[in-house]
Amino acid sequence: MIEDLTPEAGPLEALEQRLGHVFQDRDLLLQALTHASYAHEHPPARDNERLAWLGDAVLALVVTERLWATDPEEPVGVLTARRAELVSGATLARWASRLELGELLRLGRGERLSGGGEKQSVLATAFEAVLGAVCLDGGLPAARAVVARLSMW
Repeated sequence: MIEDLTPEAGPLEALEQRLGHVFQDRDLLLQALTHASYAHEHPPARDNERLAWLGDAVLALVVTERLWATDPEEPVGVLTARRAELVSGATLARWASRLELGELLRLGRGERLSGGGEKQSVLATAFEAVLGAVCLDGGLPAARAVVARLSMW
């Protein structure tokens, strides 16, 4: 985890490479990596909760579109179960780990000391927040491209 990330920081460039998306507004990416505990301790930093809320909806849409297109004969019940698995906290935490988000998260002191960068819920939220940031920065096509690049299926 890096407490002193700035929009110009090299680790953010490495994350952009892993994502396949270069941010026009790196502040969005920095916010996506900011846990509420850090924002509380370092005003006026903004936490990633709203971005995660957006990213959750974006991910559900992108996964639904993909399942719709790739499994045209599957009944809704099967598609719903597949989507639930693909957007579960455990799955999102695995993708966050593959993107090495845990090392980049800005966490408050208590969260950092309790291993927050390795907690499934923190990682899943960070993944959703990063996807929300990608969508705001590059639109839905950029978010679709990130999900496709990650080959989440």
